[in-house]
Amino acid sequence: MLLPFVALNDDVLFGEVWSRESQLDARDRSFATITALMSMGAFEQLPFHLQKAKENGLTQEEVAELITQLAFYIGWPKAWSAFGIAKEVYQGGEQNE
Repeated sequence: MLLPFVALNDDVLFGEVWSRESQLDARDRSFATITALMSMGAFEQLPFHLQKAKENGLTQEEVAELITQLAFYIGWPKAWSAFGIAKEVYQGGEQNE
């Protein structure tokens, strides 16, 4: 039951969509994904994607600025939650590596 979903996630999303670097590079895809996850309040997925963002070149300062910008649009509680997760990822206590 779960296998088709996993295959779509791994093969289509990460295998095809994320690999289309000529349309949108991985750094920008990470930026967009973090924004979407924060907007939805999907904090369970955020550590994985923040780690990917770090690997894709987003700096701690850029992520902090993104979270600050989003706070005014999605709400301060979501931003505070995201800051806690980002701190874990960027200051050595990576979650979901």
